[in-house]
Amino acid sequence: MNTDLLRLVDSISRDKNVDKDNIFENLQTAIHSAIRKANREDSEIDVQIDRVSGEVRAAVDGEPVDMKTVGRIAAQTAKQVMIQKNREDERNAIFEEYSARVGQVVTGSVTQIEKGALILNLGRGEGFLPRSEQIPGETHHIGERVRAMILDVREERNRVRILVTQTHPDYIRRLFELEVPEVGERIIEIRALAREAGYRTKVAVSSIDAKVDAVGACVGIRGSRIRNIVDELGGEKIDIVRWNESSQILIANALKPAEVQETFLCFELGRATVIVAEDQLSLAIGKRGQNVRLAARLTGWDIDILTPAEYNKSLDDMERVLKGIPGVGDLVLDKLLAIGVISLTDIEEVGVEPLVSTLELDEETAQQIAETAAAAAKQLAAETEAARVLAEQEQAATEEGTEPATVDSDLELETVAETAETEADQAEYAKAAEASDTEGVSTADSERQVEEDHVDASSSDEPAARVGQSHEADAETEDEPSTEEKTSDEVGESPDATRQEPA
Repeated sequence: MNTDLLRLVDSISRDKNVDKDNIFENLQTAIHSAIRKANREDSEIDVQIDRVSGEVRAAVDGEPVDMKTVGRIAAQTAKQVMIQKNREDERNAIFEEYSARVGQVVTGSVTQIEKGALILNLGRGEGFLPRSEQIPGETHHIGERVRAMILDVREERNRVRILVTQTHPDYIRRLFELEVPEVGERIIEIRALAREAGYRTKVAVSSIDAKVDAVGACVGIRGSRIRNIVDELGGEKIDIVRWNESSQILIANALKPAEVQETFLCFELGRATVIVAEDQLSLAIGKRGQNVRLAARLTGWDIDILTPAEYNKSLDDMERVLKGIPGVGDLVLDKLLAIGVISLTDIEEVGVEPLVSTLELDEETAQQIAETAAAAAKQLAAETEAARVLAEQEQAATEEGTEPATVDSDLELETVAETAETEADQAEYAKAAEASDTEGVSTADSERQVEEDHVDASSSDEPAARVGQSHEADAETEDEPSTEEKTSDEVGESPDATRQEPA
């Protein structure tokens, strides 16, 4: 009995999770290749290995062969074939094992970090956690224990790639199943889930047992259960809401902690209009719209949030426009509200068919309602846009009014300079613009500046007009005008006229 061979096969089978019969088959193939290497190509070779005793029997053309006589080269061939076959079987075993575990949570240690992606040691396989599947803001280091969910298993370039994730919504489900026994035992069911990984998650739960509070069981005593999940997710906020078959109640629960006053459902548009108080508006919308966005994903409705003032204005506009149509009264308006239509824009989007089938209106009246509502909606939109533009213009004018008065003078001087006919005129107006830039706010400041400029000009070759010297100051210091003043007189304008231009 060849006990060494049997012990070796048993060890490989346990370590690589490969069936023993496959290992014996691989060994037979390797021996067959070695004997083929040592003999002619047309030789008939037969190799058998006893699975019980481990005895190897080989024959070439019916003659028994001793394996010790095949030579070193043939033995190397047998070794390479054996290694290759065992690796293939090991890859197949890993692929089958982890393919059956897709959706399960696994824990591995970080062995390598490549451009932000993590390579995890999962035991018999290696998990690949790309940067896009990691929780935003989390940092990791070599040797750290990381928990993730198996997302996909692929065979790539003679290896098995196990893709794991921490951002998939189902990862939250698996963590609840691990941390909350009632969820794992299906007493509590997660009916809906919406997540923005790293920031916030909303979970809707229900219980099949009336004695078990779904929300309380998920939170745990003093929040112990939910705290473990939050810590695992790096501090991500989790809102647990109670599931309800009524969409109105579910939407109100999903928008918590904001308080909802009223909800209108329009099934034709798949839209829910929610009315909240003015002080609850920012709370319902959430930071950057996160709360209402997650609530919409959780409930499957497109949620539109309005304040009571906006809601009443919308109803007033609709009533004012539609009551001008013959045959349209309060009853029709009440029916429109009943189907979730609360504005002229909603009527335009709904169309004629629901008005005929649901409100039981004749086609001509429904067509007239739709056309009138569409025209009025466009007119209101145009008026709103015009009011917005007017408000922006008024605000801009108010802001410009707080600027120094020299701004308008500068603009006027630039306009004149652009329309000047000669280069000399343009140079003169440019000088006048520089002079206006240096003017003070008060007359006293201007006179004081003139005196300082006069002192500077007496010891400098620069023209006085460049520092804002006035015509009166020129008369006190010189009998003859400067070169720049003569040029101004030639074009019919003095520096004084430039400075006294109205703001």
